[in-house]
Amino acid sequence: MKPGSDHAAVVTGGASGLGAAVAVALRTHGVKVALLDRDTDRGASYAAEIGAIFCETDVTDAGSVAAALVRARAANGQERICVNCAGIAPAAKTVSRGVAHDLALFQRVINVNLVGSFNVASQSAAGMVAADPVGEERGVIIHTASIAAFEGQMGQAAYAASKGGIVGLTLPMARDLARDGVRVMAIAPGIFGTPMLTVMSQDIQDGLAAGIPFPSRLGDPAEYAALALHIIENAFLNGSVIRLDGATRLAMR
Repeated sequence: MKPGSDHAAVVTGGASGLGAAVAVALRTHGVKVALLDRDTDRGASYAAEIGAIFCETDVTDAGSVAAALVRARAANGQERICVNCAGIAPAAKTVSRGVAHDLALFQRVINVNLVGSFNVASQSAAGMVAADPVGEERGVIIHTASIAAFEGQMGQAAYAASKGGIVGLTLPMARDLARDGVRVMAIAPGIFGTPMLTVMSQDIQDGLAAGIPFPSRLGDPAEYAALALHIIENAFLNGSVIRLDGATRLAMR
């Protein structure tokens, strides 16, 4: 599916970081984009900046997602592209100073990163399946996993579990939707220069970059967006998770 002005997309977490990079890349190709995010101030201003629409959305709430998709489709038509970038990454050990990991925190990470991705993808897929095909396809869904799904570090039990769930979700969802011409893929980014990291001191950022084999720098969100665009265009990519990490393998800590 070649991204262009005859297609619409929804991007969760589209107000910043990887989602913002995907949104602007899609707009550069003429795709009509709806940003689904909880950050109303940043979401509205960034949507205006790139010529998208903003839909305040809680990805963990089925009604909120349904309302956002109704608004997005009213403005742009049925989305053929769905990219899930919304996520959180708090750090906490299983036991710290004799105290067990806060269960509510663990549940929230799973709810936002995994349940939220499924919530948006499944509702988006329902709209895609009901639409006429474009060539042999009806749409493409891209999830954001993480290399932490494979080598989660200390303090990443909740985050790694949520991203491992994304890895496990991708193939069966692709199989579920195959007969309807909807593809499902996931990208597992390594250490990227998103707001989650750029708020850290330059020394910390430089130390993280030094541990990346090649190129020894933080990933550029535009590189994530470039891979997302390739997945959208390459119809034979389906049901897989692609690492995007400069050959990084996370150490224990």
